[in-house]
Amino acid sequence: MNVAYEEKSHLPGYDKYGTIVIEYYIPSGKQGEEHPSPGQRYEGAARTAYLPDSTEGRRVLALLQRGFEQRLIFTIGRSSTSGRNNVVTWNDIHHKTSRYGGPSGYGYPDPEYLSRVQDELKSKGIY
Repeated sequence: MNVAYEEKSHLPGYDKYGTIVIEYYIPSGKQGEEHPSPGQRYEGAARTAYLPDSTEGRRVLALLQRGFEQRLIFTIGRSSTSGRNNVVTWNDIHHKTSRYGGPSGYGYPDPEYLSRVQDELKSKGIY
């Protein structure tokens, strides 16, 4: 996780709290032995995600930080949006990449999101 900072604006469903903005930046590079195609180049990614600045939101932020440090948040594979191979993609730990739009738009309100993402992290050994 490259940067996380707070904003005073709130997310739908969390009107009493500010917003935590998470910025990820993974540069392009060459795949290592732990990747699907060792030695091949991969395309990096920049992603932004949002959490409520609540007690539970800060707990999720700490868990995401640990997951990122253990290289569990992203993987290299085929992009489901562009169809390109050898790109950095999410690794089954869902993030809210929009402030609005509800669950179908990767945004808020989504009252079950914080508990769901904690379950996803727990399944990868982060709790």
